[in-house]
Amino acid sequence: MSFDSNMLAELNLILKFPNKSLMQGLKVHKDAAPEVIGAAQRLYEKGIVQQADGGYLTDLGHDLAEHAQILQSALASK
Repeated sequence: MSFDSNMLAELNLILKFPNKSLMQGLKVHKDAAPEVIGAAQRLYEKGIVQQADGGYLTDLGHDLAEHAQILQSALASK
């Protein structure tokens, strides 16, 4: 199974969340790119973020963000 465009948009959005503090989140504004707005909504529906426009990561979201950062680091060209 490959990552589809929706999954990639969701992963990219997860990677934008601050990773230094559990008390930091982000807001996806109404004028953001449609794929970002859709990604935020899908992450909310999956229980990964607390609000449809971003907010804070849930516990599941924090776990996924950690794995996404490891994956990104491993695949990044050096």
